[in-house]
Amino acid sequence: MRVFTWAMAILGFCLLAFAQSKKADYSEVKMKVLEKAPEQPQKEVTKSEEEWKKELSEQEYQVLRKDGTEPPNSPIYKQFKAQGEGAYFCVGCGAELFSSDTKFDSGSGWPSFYDSNKENIKLDEDYHLGYKRVEIRCQKCDSHLGHVFEGEGYKNPTDKRYCVNGVCLTFVPEKE
Repeated sequence: MRVFTWAMAILGFCLLAFAQSKKADYSEVKMKVLEKAPEQPQKEVTKSEEEWKKELSEQEYQVLRKDGTEPPNSPIYKQFKAQGEGAYFCVGCGAELFSSDTKFDSGSGWPSFYDSNKENIKLDEDYHLGYKRVEIRCQKCDSHLGHVFEGEGYKNPTDKRYCVNGVCLTFVPEKE
């Protein structure tokens, strides 16, 4: 029964990712890279839908504001895999979310981390595919980032996989 549940979950996720990928073209999308860390938001960031649409690209808006999913193994993922030491920030508000110290290659096709900056991450229950998942949202601007999975057998210190859409992230490389 457990194998069937996993198979249905994977099928549902792939169908969702495929459907989302048809709404926006991700073939030329790159992860934003900055030379220095953005100013950290000190309070909740609220904007109208029109403001979000104006500030975000079509792909960013689809994922961050409409709970979308970028396709697996996109150019953003390849860019993520090649990045060295640094930190990852929310595209929507600049909140620091993840460190490269906790990134790992899960083989899933999406950026993966085993831990987060907990003060800027909130976790919500998500039933969009008909079963419970744990959604990752930015604590500061309430943007959808991805999902966190536990107990998948990855050999990391937390046995968690924060599976994040790369379009949600801005990378700031560590200065040498």
